[in-house]
Amino acid sequence: MTSALPRVALIGPGTVSVVHLAAIEKLGATLAGVCDSTRDHRAFLDEVRPDVVHICTPHDRHVQLAMDALERGVHVLLEKPVAHTIEQAELLVAAAKDHPTAKIGVCLQNRYNLTTQAAREILGAGELGRVIGASASVLWHRNAAYYDARPWRSVRERAGGGVLINQAIHTLDLLQWLVGDVITTTGHAGRYGGLPGDVEDTAHLVLDHAGGARSVFFATVTNATDSPVTLEIVAEHGTLLLRGDLTVAYADGRVETIAELAPGGTGRSYWGASHEILIADFYRSLDSPEPFWIGPQEALKAQRLIDEIYRTTS
Repeated sequence: MTSALPRVALIGPGTVSVVHLAAIEKLGATLAGVCDSTRDHRAFLDEVRPDVVHICTPHDRHVQLAMDALERGVHVLLEKPVAHTIEQAELLVAAAKDHPTAKIGVCLQNRYNLTTQAAREILGAGELGRVIGASASVLWHRNAAYYDARPWRSVRERAGGGVLINQAIHTLDLLQWLVGDVITTTGHAGRYGGLPGDVEDTAHLVLDHAGGARSVFFATVTNATDSPVTLEIVAEHGTLLLRGDLTVAYADGRVETIAELAPGGTGRSYWGASHEILIADFYRSLDSPEPFWIGPQEALKAQRLIDEIYRTTS
């Protein structure tokens, strides 16, 4: 690879693929081909020979597709989650180590939000003092038609779960990334909304972080609408509130607001505007010898929290 934009392919032209395709076009990368479920992906990779493959398939197909790409020396950009099970995800972590010249990134794009980056910088600067705790909520709406349109979403054996692994994983990732590593996870996931399938629609968690902070988290897809995701961090000398924009309220009375980028015109508004930023950063990283900073092992931090709830409430 040179510093030129890569030649890319995409596997899984489903719902989320639209933001990947829009970013590929806007960034000026060459789209060499798109592969759907009716085509043999190995033959596709051998024929197209891309530098990078974007994987946007159902969760249970992530690992095999990614491993087959890595074995061919193709860089992988994988939609979240890493896999539908922790055991499968661990196989990909091992494969990434076995193929160090091929990079792999996971789309936890909310880490690239302007507000998230600002919150991380403010907390790191230390002016707010020690973080005492945090709370977060994902109150979204999904109906039977959403699951009927893509039946795999409602089947635990394929999706891995429901609201936690499919919708709320981004916010859980931000909680542990901003507040710190989680050492204890307790909570419950259940089905309360009468939606199709066998995946949870509602969950609550209590997370104890290294350093003594505690976070509480609630997620559901039985809300009447898609409300803005909310994340509040309480520190000794002020609070940070992420709800669209970031509001920083200092104990001395100062209030600062950092605006978030407006969502683009492609995809769903609640996906935000940071897919393109992450994709561009991944492309830039291809010439570096270092692994991409959000690889499968890093992405597993949030997924392990989810798995702990699934194992204790299944």
